[in-house]
Amino acid sequence: MGCGRVGSTLAHILEDKGHSVAIIDQNSEAFRRLRGGFKGRRVIGMGFDRDVLVEAQIEKASAFVAVSSGDNSNIISARVARETFGVENVVARIYDSRRAEVYQRLGIPTVATVRWTAEQMLRRLLPDGALPLWRDPTGDVKLAEVQTDVAWIGARVADMERAAPGCRVAFLNRMGEAVVPTGDTVVQDGDVVHVMARAADMDQITEALAKRVREED
Repeated sequence: MGCGRVGSTLAHILEDKGHSVAIIDQNSEAFRRLRGGFKGRRVIGMGFDRDVLVEAQIEKASAFVAVSSGDNSNIISARVARETFGVENVVARIYDSRRAEVYQRLGIPTVATVRWTAEQMLRRLLPDGALPLWRDPTGDVKLAEVQTDVAWIGARVADMERAAPGCRVAFLNRMGEAVVPTGDTVVQDGDVVHVMARAADMDQITEALAKRVREED
């Protein structure tokens, strides 16, 4: 639902991957964003209207995404798709991050675009410390990219985890490729470290990894 820039881009990507797509928008002019060769269904109407969803063949859908410009419309549509039509894979875009957290707890996956965009900007403006890439609906557990002391180069992942209790190195970004490490994986120059930990421990972990204190020190 929603044939804006995000909706039309998703529709094209999904179609290119071999999926059949139906896209709903209350404004017929919005469909001009679709390329000429788009083969999917174009349905005019509100995405939370049951008749409109049936016209879009929601009963055959394996997934539903709500990316209109309105938070309320997105959430209502997502709930109708899941609760009325039984679509299991449902995602809604939300601008208000406080609402996003509430709906996450209700089991509706959301993407809070303002927060996500701000965090991506901060990662480039303020590279120090840890910035979350993901967190669970309760906010208790986070996946974050952390800045590490160059002294960790040549050390094992197990050494990092031992120096930062509660930390689990989830993966390393190595030359643009994701590496899932074992305890014996050696940190190389240029590796970007991503850790999973309790939010309450993240500051302590960040501090421990930002400056390596060797045992002999």
